[in-house]
Amino acid sequence: MDTPVYEPEAEPDRSIRYTQIVDAPITAADCLAEYSTSKATAIRFTADKQQRRGR
Repeated sequence: MDTPVYEPEAEPDRSIRYTQIVDAPITAADCLAEYSTSKATAIRFTADKQQRRGR
């Protein structure tokens, strides 16, 4: 009976990657524009709902 040989999984790439979102400077106008989007509205709604439940 042969012993099975297992290959370990490849290590994930954990190197630092910079993104445009993190590196880009933001202005007050950019903040207001992002805050007024529908996605931001949904996130605020979910956060408020979770706070009311005590999470």
